[in-house]
Parts: sequence; C-alpha cells; structure tokens
Amino acid sequence: MSRTRRTDEGRGRLGSVLSGVAVALGCVLFLGGFAWGAVQYQPYTVPTGSMTPTIGSGDRVLAQRIDGDDVRRGDVVVFKQSTWGDLPMVKRVVGVGGDRIACCEDGKLTVNGKEVAEPYLPEGKGASATGIPTTTVPKGRLFLLGDERSGSLDSSVHLGDADHGSVPRDAVQARVDAVAWPMDKFGMLERPEGFADMPGGISRPGPLRMVVIAVVAGMVLVLGGAAYGPIAKRIGRRRGTSSPREAATGVG
Repeated sequence: MSRTRRTDEGRGRLGSVLSGVAVALGCVLFLGGFAWGAVQYQPYTVPTGSMTPTIGSGDRVLAQRIDGDDVRRGDVVVFKQSTWGDLPMVKRVVGVGGDRIACCEDGKLTVNGKEVAEPYLPEGKGASATGIPTTTVPKGRLFLLGDERSGSLDSSVHLGDADHGSVPRDAVQARVDAVAWPMDKFGMLERPEGFADMPGGISRPGPLRMVVIAVVAGMVLVLGGAAYGPIAKRIGRRRGTSSPREAATGVG
C-alpha cells in the first residue's frame, strides 16, 4: 500500500469521525434550541389591530413567559383581565404602581409629569384620541395602552372602573419579544427609550436571539456532517479513476 493511499485512508477516517461529531453536536444544538424556546416562549396570534403599526391584526408573535413582577414600562405584554373580556389581550405598559399618567400636553403622554417620546405610535396620530385625566396607578398594578390609541379598548377606556383602568401584575402571562409572522414583519421588538430614564428602566430582551442561533447552527452542523460522506465518496471515486495508467498497473 502506498504512502499516498495510507494518507488518504487516514484523512478519510478523520473526516468520518469529525462528520459524526458535527452531526451529534448539531442534533444537541438543534433539539436543545427548540426545547429551550418551547420552555421560554409561547406563540400568540393577535386578534385585533389595537397595536398597529407595531403588531397588526392576525400577526403571529413570540412572547416570553415571565412573572408579572418583571414587567417594565414600555413592555408589550400578553395578559388576561376578566373585567375586560375572556380572551388574552396585547397592550403596551405605560405606567406601573404609583405612576401618575396623563394626556395630553403638547399632544404627548406624560408619566409623573414627564413627557414620553412614543415613536411606535402610528404616523400622524396623537398619544390619545380623547385625553386621559391625571390618574395614579394603584400599587401592584399596571396601566396599559394600545399603540393604535383611537381604536384600543385599553386602560383609558376603563378609567371609570374601581381600579382606574389598571390591571394587576399577575394578570400578565408573557412579554412579546418578536413578530414571527408575516415574514415581511419578522423581527425583534425594540424597547422604547422614552421610558429608559425612569425608575426601573426598561426590560432587557429575552434569549430569543440565542435560541435562533442555536437552532440554525445545529441545522447547519447536521446538514454539513451528513453531507460529508457522499461528498468524500464522490471525490474518492474521481481520484481513483483519474489516472488510467495507475489503475492498469496497480501503481499507487
């Protein structure tokens, strides 16, 4: 057996080992990423256009399961409040317990007397269609508004309720991290900087990016590792038939 052939066989065995390792690692990343995502996130279809243009009616979102105590101003949350209806709803948190909410001076929402920049509102639309009298959010509760203020059944509509339109923190089921469908809107939701300087700041994105990276990397490794065998065999055949003289004489 020639040195060249022994070298090729050694490379072939090493390639097979590396291929197997790549497939195994890819399976771990791919399946682990899906499992991680299933634990952390729940899909949800938004039934109305009250969060337009951030989220439209019928859009599919990915919402991270969180505790209500982790909610911050500016978060878009999925919650269920029996006095508002039987179905889960999606709104944006603009106030937490103790905050004074009002609208609208100079056409802007104010929180504790500070005007809040709201770039997520529809272009040309104000912060409120009817105005919000100064309202203090009770402790342990949240004040929520839709981004489409003129057509949203939110806290501003329920101001006459006993809790001044607020909902308890434990009504929150999840925080929306991204729009998954339709594809032309696919992407992470931005955290609004208008609330960043307030006590507690804004929330940090969940692990969705890492979940996607793990799943994609796993898929690439599995496909690459599985493709190695057929590619190596094809290359080996070409090398074995590339020289008629060597094939006839047995010279390697």
